[in-house]
Amino acid sequence: MPPRSLARGAALNLAARFAAVLLGLAILVTVARLGPAVQGAFALFVAVEAALLTLFSGLGLLLAREVSHREVPPAPLLAALLRAALGLGLAAAAGLLAVSAGSEAAPYRHLWLLALAAPFLLLVPTASGLWLGQGRMGPLNVPQVAAPVLVLALLLAAGAAWPSAGAAPTVLAVLAAWVLGKALVGIGTGWAARRDAGPAAPQRGVLRDRWRFVATIGATNLVSLLNYRATLFLLERHGGLAETGVYSVAVQVAELLWLLSSAVTVSAYHRIGAPDAQQAAWTTLRAVQVNLLATLLAAPLLYAGAAFALPAVLGPAYAGAVLPLALLLPGVAGYAAASSLSAYYTNHRGRPQWSAGIAGLSLVLTLGIAAWSIPRHGAAGAALATSLAYGVAIAVALALFLRDTKLPWTALFSGWRAPQSGPA
Repeated sequence: MPPRSLARGAALNLAARFAAVLLGLAILVTVARLGPAVQGAFALFVAVEAALLTLFSGLGLLLAREVSHREVPPAPLLAALLRAALGLGLAAAAGLLAVSAGSEAAPYRHLWLLALAAPFLLLVPTASGLWLGQGRMGPLNVPQVAAPVLVLALLLAAGAAWPSAGAAPTVLAVLAAWVLGKALVGIGTGWAARRDAGPAAPQRGVLRDRWRFVATIGATNLVSLLNYRATLFLLERHGGLAETGVYSVAVQVAELLWLLSSAVTVSAYHRIGAPDAQQAAWTTLRAVQVNLLATLLAAPLLYAGAAFALPAVLGPAYAGAVLPLALLLPGVAGYAAASSLSAYYTNHRGRPQWSAGIAGLSLVLTLGIAAWSIPRHGAAGAALATSLAYGVAIAVALALFLRDTKLPWTALFSGWRAPQSGPA
């Protein structure tokens, strides 16, 4: 694969994600300045929403794989998967309503908001599979930018009414703005994908033949999400919402490094899924190299900027996020390679359970270390557990990838161009 093609796709994806991250930071500032407890409740609520989306993310990745790997006509499959997303969203809404009815503490008692929007939220990751499989970065990135734009606008509009009402903004108001913005973008994305793919009747029995792939993808991504977010819930149980809110800021800032790695992986996703084993292997390897180099170089700069900006912009309470951030960055930078390796296992090899195994290993290590470190060191202990687990897991993932592709360790440090005789 020519490096210029990868670079162009990555640049477009990076620009869109950079815009989305700037908007996300604006949302973070808006919410965090309301106080660490509000930020903590917001972070936990968003983590629950992310769990819902990842659990059913296999629908979109199935569509992407069928389009890129098998080159099937997308319209009938898209129609069927969108209908499945609506149905699964309704089923998830029933569970969220039950949890909300049985909870008294924020944010869990507000999960009824998420239940109302659940069917529409699933439309974005499902419909985006069309453009991901086609390698079309433009339409793929529109929902990623539109959602934070709309959420931020709703937050600012609600905030304008708070002073006149003489009352402080509530957690409920913040969560309502988030859910409404995401739901509206979901509806628009589903409609745009159907129009783009053209009219077609849904394929009957489409999930009956592929449900294992979809379920495995969902389980894999859910384990991955828990790997990223489990420490938030553990810390909330030990230290409360305020400490969780401070730590969540450190996590969100550290994961800005993955803006770089995800841009490269998404732009190369359809090529990683190519049937040719040599092309897939060397495309993945090149993406891993770029991801690691970019994040390792960016990590010190990110820390230097955040150490000054967090207490200055968000308030003195968030100075406590600086040490956890320093502990998180090494592991987060190394784990940047995971996105490209996951794309290889899922889109080319069709074995998402390999990714699940790596994420599961990291999750087990995180929970094991955190059980000791969080009671003793709070947020710093959560960060240490996460970083150590990421480092071990990515080393194992790289070893498995090199063994599967029959590439030597020295290939990690070679140039992008594949040799004439590559892996079988």
